[in-house]
Amino acid sequence: MSDEIRVGLVGFGAAGRFFHAPLIAVTPGLRLAAVVTRDPEKARLVRLAHPDAEVVGAAEELWSRSDLIVIASPNRTHVPLAEAALRADLPVVVDKPLAGTAAESRALTALAAERGLPLTVFQNRRWDGDFLTIRRLLPELGEVRRLESRFERWRPVPKGGWREQGGPGELGGLLYDLGSHLVDQALQLLGPVTAVYAESDVRRAGVAAEDDVFLALTHANGARSHLWMSAVAGQLGPRFRVVGADRTYVTWGMDPQEDRLRAGTAPDEKGFGARPEAEWGTLGVLGEVARVPTEPGAYLDFYRGVAAMVREKAAPPVDPGGVVAALAVLEAAKVAAAEERVVELG
Repeated sequence: MSDEIRVGLVGFGAAGRFFHAPLIAVTPGLRLAAVVTRDPEKARLVRLAHPDAEVVGAAEELWSRSDLIVIASPNRTHVPLAEAALRADLPVVVDKPLAGTAAESRALTALAAERGLPLTVFQNRRWDGDFLTIRRLLPELGEVRRLESRFERWRPVPKGGWREQGGPGELGGLLYDLGSHLVDQALQLLGPVTAVYAESDVRRAGVAAEDDVFLALTHANGARSHLWMSAVAGQLGPRFRVVGADRTYVTWGMDPQEDRLRAGTAPDEKGFGARPEAEWGTLGVLGEVARVPTEPGAYLDFYRGVAAMVREKAAPPVDPGGVVAALAVLEAAKVAAAEERVVELG
């Protein structure tokens, strides 16, 4: 391997264009070497934003051009592409969700271990500033009794595309899109889940996949998580409300990193993940509530971890084994919503 790790990126839709490519481009030790896209307009955008990256038409063309493969293609392709890259003896980063089922994710993890290759998952919301702040504040909250977490949007007119129009085989819809983040964060904060209740609806005409979802999770430690994901919320609820025995933490609004990436801000720019004081969350109880600083968001830390994973054989920034539990929760949520019952997990 040369001094730089050559990265082959599969896909240049929203995930590839706005998240992976910009982060790879500024991570020391990584070089975006090639991008797979068959779309002429996306190819033009690759050449405009990353003129040193080669554009190729098939994932197989990356194997000889790359030291690391990043998969940011539609969800249904994640498993076959990751398996093919691992069999080509290449380390792999997969955008969330890693797979459609816990069994598939276990099989991928086992294949990576069998071949002695690193595999990780882009659960970038572990590096949201508000999530990092909750981790910092946990000792001050006391025993956490309930986590409320929302990814809500107001999109009364569908945008189209496979996430909204695809059937179950596409792994579209909000459960696997936003739910992959919400469930992952809940497990990171509160640990294993023993029971899942879910409500899942399609609210907008012309949409084939769920666009309004609620999950209620019971954790093994007795805490509960209430998770909302919606495209039809005309007024948004708090991003997080964490109810502890001693104090409660509440914060509104989304982490700014996604909007800044979409606007073209370089993720290594000073203050990239910072939030102004007016947007900080509050901590306390009635009559004793104060604003507390929000930790700077740090998506770039994920790819710094990837570089160390490949170069130094460091632990992956996201252990794929830990993602299996989140996929089991998402699978249970589908059953719970369809059968209108609580699903127990072993």
